[in-house]
Amino acid sequence: MKKKLILIGVLALLFTGCGGEKPKEMSKTTLIVPTMSDKIGEDGLWVGTFQLVWNDLKNEVVKKDIEIDHEMARNLNKEEYTENDISSEYYYKKYGKASLDLKAEIEKGIKDKFNQESAILDQLDWTNDNYIFYTMLYREFEFENKFDVLSNTDFGIYKNIRFFGISPDSNEKLNDQVRILFYENDQNFAISLKTKSGDEVIMYKNPSGETFEEMYENMKAKQNDYTGYDIMVKGDEFKAPMISVNYLREYDELKNKEFYTADGEKMLIADAMQTIEFMLNEKGGKVKSEAAIGTKNAAMPMADKPKKLYLNDTFTLFLKEENKDKPYLAAKITDITKFQ
Repeated sequence: MKKKLILIGVLALLFTGCGGEKPKEMSKTTLIVPTMSDKIGEDGLWVGTFQLVWNDLKNEVVKKDIEIDHEMARNLNKEEYTENDISSEYYYKKYGKASLDLKAEIEKGIKDKFNQESAILDQLDWTNDNYIFYTMLYREFEFENKFDVLSNTDFGIYKNIRFFGISPDSNEKLNDQVRILFYENDQNFAISLKTKSGDEVIMYKNPSGETFEEMYENMKAKQNDYTGYDIMVKGDEFKAPMISVNYLREYDELKNKEFYTADGEKMLIADAMQTIEFMLNEKGGKVKSEAAIGTKNAAMPMADKPKKLYLNDTFTLFLKEENKDKPYLAAKITDITKFQ
């Protein structure tokens, strides 16, 4: 049975208007989460790519749970998302010892399969003898018939937002592209948009739950209890915001923490990152997500990015005897002309 890419419609219009830019680095508490079990704030994004690279690290190299003391690691170790949850045509993945040959193989693989280039491979360290784990998910989908572009209007407190959908003047054939999963009132409902490829775009208004997993399960429960019409009838209207995002998240919470393989080798994660590019409009949409993990032997010194320790702005200087607790000179320097 063909697996379907589920996109839960809880994205806020904070995202609108970012398409075509380089990925933006997210803070540790904002937007992108590695699993559907991680708590999110007012806004959030998840794609299963980081879980897939984690699964390979855990199962192919570590051979047991990756024992990092963080909720993210504990959720990732549950492997609630695996290759069995997605068709192979949707993704490309590869892992191996870091080398320029492996980098070239990955670049050729995503070019051959998706005609895409990577936004993150150049950020990884390919010169050490440790492992690189990589996954790209890429999917484009179209609606059978274009929805109408609607007049700009409000989204919550946000003004002049672009929408697409179905108005009273729209062609009635557009109604066939919308399935009502449940409807309690205009503020609490879920719908599914049909695409030509069989993907579903699911949108759930005012979702309940602290995680994507809770939101999805709550929606499914309401759908199972729903006994009303699942089709749009004359007089019904539909509108959804156009979406365009392109973000990068580095999982600093998981980096540089030691753990052991089943063979007793001490390792750590040197790089852990994920990108999510997502576009949705009246024609259809596109999803592109990359994830990568780079490891290091914990006995090796970390090869961080080159540091530029330039004291070229305000700083404080102290002079202290080596065996004394207090300095004997202190200086704060802002106007260097006073000190030269």
